[in-house]
Amino acid sequence: MPRIGRVVLPNYPHHVVQRGHNRQVVFANAGDFEYYLSDLRELKEAFGVRVYAYCLMTNHVHLLLAPGDTASSLGQMMKALAARMTRYRNKLEGRSGTLWESRYKSSLVQSDTYLLACSRYIELNPVRAHIVPRAEDYPWSSFRLRLLEPAENNWLDFDPCFNALGPTELIRRIRYKEFVDQIASSGELELIRNALQRGQLTGTRRFADEIEHITGLRITDRGRGRPAKKSDVF
Repeated sequence: MPRIGRVVLPNYPHHVVQRGHNRQVVFANAGDFEYYLSDLRELKEAFGVRVYAYCLMTNHVHLLLAPGDTASSLGQMMKALAARMTRYRNKLEGRSGTLWESRYKSSLVQSDTYLLACSRYIELNPVRAHIVPRAEDYPWSSFRLRLLEPAENNWLDFDPCFNALGPTELIRRIRYKEFVDQIASSGELELIRNALQRGQLTGTRRFADEIEHITGLRITDRGRGRPAKKSDVF
């Protein structure tokens, strides 16, 4: 099956996943996680990419990113992040070679409908994997940074959907915690997973129309082995 071209647009959020090569371990201890997050914090400023959410798992990362006015900044930041982590692990282990899969996966996200849902999906990864019982128990996701750290220590970029949750920081945190504690529908989970896996859009048919107007491309539900039909529900 031909490789699906990646669609990246400036000032739009993108759900990004990068996995270790052959699903090998990328983060073996706390120092590995801390090293990657330090690089992420530095490089997001260097490339002008906003970070709305993240979760680092043992052999992959989930990121919710929005490039600025230059769409290429997202790919440049991901390349720099991957290269730094590869050099770090190779030096520790006295080896050479690749650490990551060659191509990260990404999906454009519809802000008003799915941005908070994607944040929840990302931050609940350790819960779905039965690593921790609650999102706040996992130290390597943005959930604790978002809700538990003092504002001056928080380097996340708060998206408009989060800011719309309430008039004060405390209210926004409380309402977001309530949102994360809700059980996401199976349809929502399936849409987010499939969109990421297949390089589709995380959004509604209206969002597909919007992206088609911008790019000239119709990005709809392209199931394996058959073309999309107009009657398909996106």
